[in-house]
Amino acid sequence: MSRILKISKWEIRRFAGTMDKGLIPIVAALFILLVIVMGFAQSSGIHLEDNVYTVLTDSDAGAGIIGYDSRFIILKVPSGYFSAHPQYLSDPQYRGAFDLIIAGDKVLTSGTDRSNAALLAFDRDYSRYKIAFYNRQDDLYAAYPVWIDEKTVESVIDFTATQMGRAAFSYSNPYRAPAPQNIIEIPLPSEEIEIPVEELRRYLIADEGRDAALSRYTDILRSGDLEIIQYKVPSQMSASLPFDTIVLVFVFIFPLYFTSQFFMMSIMNERIDRRGEILLSAPVSPWMIIAGKMLPYLAMMSIIAVGLILYIQADLIIFLPLFPVILFFLSAALLIGMIARSFKELSFISIFFSTVASSYIFFPAIFANIHVISQISPLTLIIYQIQGDGFTADEYLYSTIIFYLVSFVIFYFAVRNYNGERLFGQHKILTALVEFVDGVISKRYVNTSLVFVAICMIPFVFLMQLMLLVLLFNFPMPLSLIMIMLSAALVEEVFKSVGIYALFLRRPEYMTWKNLAIGAFAVAVGFLIGEKLLLFATLAEISDSVFGAVMFASLQVLWLPLVLHFVTTFICGSVVKVGGLRLYIMGIIAAGFVHTLYNLYFVLGVFG
Repeated sequence: MSRILKISKWEIRRFAGTMDKGLIPIVAALFILLVIVMGFAQSSGIHLEDNVYTVLTDSDAGAGIIGYDSRFIILKVPSGYFSAHPQYLSDPQYRGAFDLIIAGDKVLTSGTDRSNAALLAFDRDYSRYKIAFYNRQDDLYAAYPVWIDEKTVESVIDFTATQMGRAAFSYSNPYRAPAPQNIIEIPLPSEEIEIPVEELRRYLIADEGRDAALSRYTDILRSGDLEIIQYKVPSQMSASLPFDTIVLVFVFIFPLYFTSQFFMMSIMNERIDRRGEILLSAPVSPWMIIAGKMLPYLAMMSIIAVGLILYIQADLIIFLPLFPVILFFLSAALLIGMIARSFKELSFISIFFSTVASSYIFFPAIFANIHVISQISPLTLIIYQIQGDGFTADEYLYSTIIFYLVSFVIFYFAVRNYNGERLFGQHKILTALVEFVDGVISKRYVNTSLVFVAICMIPFVFLMQLMLLVLLFNFPMPLSLIMIMLSAALVEEVFKSVGIYALFLRRPEYMTWKNLAIGAFAVAVGFLIGEKLLLFATLAEISDSVFGAVMFASLQVLWLPLVLHFVTTFICGSVVKVGGLRLYIMGIIAAGFVHTLYNLYFVLGVFG
């Protein structure tokens, strides 16, 4: 442990020393200037939209409505001016000189886009004016005859209803409304509001000027002084959008991913000019080097996460679903840092990874409380906790197990390959990834290693297949089933054959027909063991749906998937054996075709 801490101290010093000392005064001056500018902006406000629209009015009331809005330049003429000179209102050239003309109780535009935007701004100001007027009426209940008490109802969807592939019920006469059955009596709520009128008025006045749609994003990130009451008037209502939650989780994920980039660059710096040879020659094992270099960034990301949780005054239990995401980002940063050949390539791979990872992390969370598929993302658990619903241990395992397994597998593969040959080699990305797999395969116990590699590939297969499930399940049936079936089969064949491909690439003399057959069987055994364990442990909920049945269709009785895995792996290996590595893609397609036929027969009964 002392060696790991010592490496961590070196990493912190290296991180602190990456900035030139001559830049420190400049950075300090810029920081002070930033603080001054922020203080000035806070005291005087930001005036980017000042004096945008020109308004000509003869109405004192109209000028009063927009008088506080700095976007308008108000030109006032005597009251009743346009009543005495109506010809000006019919003159297009005269009206075109102003964005808006307020003539008495009428608002006229010039018809341009700018004028229409000014009208929209005026309409919003008028709405705020009416709200302020209503809030100060003596009889508040006459001003607001409707008060709304919101109740949140959880949406429960039964996926088992889709397994039969037909409607769950049908009407005997589609042109006649069915008679209601099993009516449940629900007592009506009380018409009395227990809150005093003046307290309601104080709440409404304090709420003036707030944007209901915008407050959904900001209120949850800060503790305001406004007291929240359970009743709302219609003007305060705002339709709930599934994207609201993404704004919140983005606040957590972005700084964590940004911090992981420093770890990625640290690994890359070790490879430039062979700087990492010093650590490799030290009497420490590779896992100690990786753990020591990663520990400062793990601590930094954890502190950021906890700080954000405390800032929004949420429960610290939110950190539990964030922790596997942190590990996932760090493991990906480690892998990318070890395979990229230059900083340019590093940037390309990291951007690609962020795009792919966001589709898995963010998209499911959009459908929190709507669809069971949302639970494959740990961010959904954060949303549940903030909403007050919480999450169970089973839900936590279900949402995070893939992230934990993928992270641990990447860390293990990185430890096995953290040597001079891998760090300082200049191979293409795909070749480097295959060499990572070959680094885990033992030279003495090849087939046992293939079983282990196949088991290690299972989390990646499920990760990619669940990602495809998220992206494709919204397509109409049966197109979504067909697309999921084809893509899932191809993904499985790629990861299933990666061990065989690594042997063909690095040890072609070993891959005789006999060893190919034995290796294909070893891969089949490993794949069967791995997918059975992971599926039964965590993915029962999605596997009960029609989409899950297609995605994981090969998991029937034991001997059928075993034969399938052996045949498809042997087909892919045979194509490579006969045609060389350049036909590997053709082998994947051929194996995927056989796999799809298998799914069509056992899931949809096409040939039955």
